[in-house]
Amino acid sequence: MARVKRSKRRLDCVNEAGGLFGIWNQPEASQMTYFGLHALQHRGQQGVGIVTNDGQSFHSYCRQGLLTHVFSNKDTLKNLPGTCALGQVRAATTDDLADDTNLQPRIFHFNEGTLAVSHIGHLTNGRTLRAALEAKGAVFSSNSAAELFIHLLRQQPHDDFETSFTHSLLQLTGSFDFCLLTEHALYAAVDPNSFRPLIIGQLPDGAYLVASETCVLHTLGARFVQELFAGEYAVIDDSGCRVERYANDGDVTIEPMEYIYYARPDSDIAGINVHSARKQMGRQLAKEQPAAQADIVIGVPNSSLSAASGYAEAAQLPYEMGLIKNQYTGRTFIQPTQAMREQGVRSKLSPVPSVVSEKRIVLVDDSIVRGTTIRRLISLLREAGASEIHVRIASPVLRFPNYFGIDVSHNSELVGADRTIPELKELFGCDSLGFLSVEGMVSAIHAPFDTPNRGIALDAFNGEASADIGDYNEEFMQELTPLQKSIRKGAFHDE
Repeated sequence: MARVKRSKRRLDCVNEAGGLFGIWNQPEASQMTYFGLHALQHRGQQGVGIVTNDGQSFHSYCRQGLLTHVFSNKDTLKNLPGTCALGQVRAATTDDLADDTNLQPRIFHFNEGTLAVSHIGHLTNGRTLRAALEAKGAVFSSNSAAELFIHLLRQQPHDDFETSFTHSLLQLTGSFDFCLLTEHALYAAVDPNSFRPLIIGQLPDGAYLVASETCVLHTLGARFVQELFAGEYAVIDDSGCRVERYANDGDVTIEPMEYIYYARPDSDIAGINVHSARKQMGRQLAKEQPAAQADIVIGVPNSSLSAASGYAEAAQLPYEMGLIKNQYTGRTFIQPTQAMREQGVRSKLSPVPSVVSEKRIVLVDDSIVRGTTIRRLISLLREAGASEIHVRIASPVLRFPNYFGIDVSHNSELVGADRTIPELKELFGCDSLGFLSVEGMVSAIHAPFDTPNRGIALDAFNGEASADIGDYNEEFMQELTPLQKSIRKGAFHDE
């Protein structure tokens, strides 16, 4: 089968990810934001920033690195006074890894006031919007969607800030969560499909917060208020919290990689616990892809452990700890370069020879994107003496670029873009290879929505976009492999 053509990622794309946290009317706002971001560190490890407002001025500290490194000096947080704060952990893309201008939150000063902005997601019409704004005289200092949004906001003819905010959101396509901190309120919004989670919580003292995952609530001792869905936004100020809708033409279409990989297992998304969803995907995988004559099941730490335990239970096989993770390394999938991902695999995972030697192993992983991790793990397990390695993946084959969830915008980044499952098996060097079906994934997650696919996005699996891919449409069609074209026509089904 023909191999994909390599495509250089454009430097003018708007593509950011990570985790958001905001809090209003809390005396220890910067400290609370620190703890909130610590709970979200798994969503981004390349940079972190906190902005506070003390009623008179905005204060900011943003740097490259992990939260504990950036704020290793206890005085740094003390120098961020105020009762309101906004923070972000960042997963940088290859293009903006070394660009400190994209660190967020970003502060913007105007004659009538100051505001801070944070964004995660991927604007699919970012290039078009930027070109239109530059034609009107806008000057950009970064490729950040946060800066782009401020230009949209400033060009609104409305006197009312909230109206300008919602009308600016309506000009965006793609996946996005935005948080804005002004002198008078904290605003939070999700895209018309709510691809990524964003929740509202409340502390015992009455202070409201917004965060990318519910795991933050456990850390801070806060109660869950509600999750924002499909075109909703929240306004939090001294009078309380209210939720409104700015867009009515979108359906809930949650990015499944949140359940599969991104989110912490103790988080809930749409009322579904992430660990429970992963375990059920493992059970379903065992039904669809049994491994006859296997001796043990092992999972790839950490995001695959729930699925591996579910697989073992359904298959009635012993569940063993055959791989150990160095807990002081980051997540390799969201490393910005291939070289860093490969080095990350070598340094973070080690086999346990006494467990795997002379054993027929079912190796359960959550997903395969570029194939870096799985190839290395199979090699390590062979070296440790495993007699057979049967790889089982608790998600469908990732076949297509994903403009709304994972940071994969080109076929060259997807090992499954032009390979059948037998071809992938040969490439990886395992004894057998099986993936969870799309139907099995949707059924296992069992999201509570009466919408297509129960509110789960299938873009990466079937190539049918859940929303407008805008600037990427021509590129997407030109790069389609023969296998992808066959899938889109319904003429190919995985073995």
